[in-house]
Amino acid sequence: MPLEPLSQKDVEERLAELPGWSLEGGRITRSFQLGSHFAATAMVVHVAQIQEELGHHSELTLGYNTVSLAVHTHSVGGALTTLDFDLARRVEELAVGHGAV
Repeated sequence: MPLEPLSQKDVEERLAELPGWSLEGGRITRSFQLGSHFAATAMVVHVAQIQEELGHHSELTLGYNTVSLAVHTHSVGGALTTLDFDLARRVEELAVGHGAV
């Protein structure tokens, strides 16, 4: 089944279930703070693995002790889809194990 863009109402409801995530420029975004550069790098590798599993990739940025993501779906013209929120939820789950806040 092809992906469909979410309505504004759906986006707002799903975003409310993801504390720390926000809507910026048509993308859902989040930055995480970690205890060190090594911890941030490990989280990036883990996020990349999940993105490969989902076949869905975000803009993923590594800072000294930060990891930032910006997510939308290119195949539907840059709109937000359920896949974007699935990725965000998976990232939230793994972030805890990396000590991210």
